[in-house]
Amino acid sequence: MKKLLLPLAVLAAVYLWQHASDDRSRVAGQPGREVAALQQEAFAAGFDDRHTGSQVTGDGVVIRILADDHDGSRHQRFILRLASGQTLLVAHNIDLAPRIESLREGDTVSFNGVYEWNDRGGLMHWTHHDPQGQHLPGWLRHNGRTYE
Repeated sequence: MKKLLLPLAVLAAVYLWQHASDDRSRVAGQPGREVAALQQEAFAAGFDDRHTGSQVTGDGVVIRILADDHDGSRHQRFILRLASGQTLLVAHNIDLAPRIESLREGDTVSFNGVYEWNDRGGLMHWTHHDPQGQHLPGWLRHNGRTYE
């Protein structure tokens, strides 16, 4: 039963996120309160269960910008801190999607991609379209612009 809770929580978070108004400040009078709570529960469950491979949506604050990874496909890399305190490494393929040029520590970034567990909080990748159509399209949002 416990193994079913994570996929259900992730699906609920993705559904609510995608169907929430762009102006989420209208949700319960506070910005994205219910949606954010579901996102954090999904990440906490995924981290605790060492779950890998789920398409998830969320947001966090940039706490560190790392050097680009140039092994194979090039990836812009940075670390987000989620509201739960969990950290998440984002590896954004800049051979398939535009780089976020204006990214700075302290900025908020929203994301949709595939979560992979690791002992430091996890990795977010597939934050872009898949030219072969084998993955759901992911994205990053920063300062009102979507990178996919």
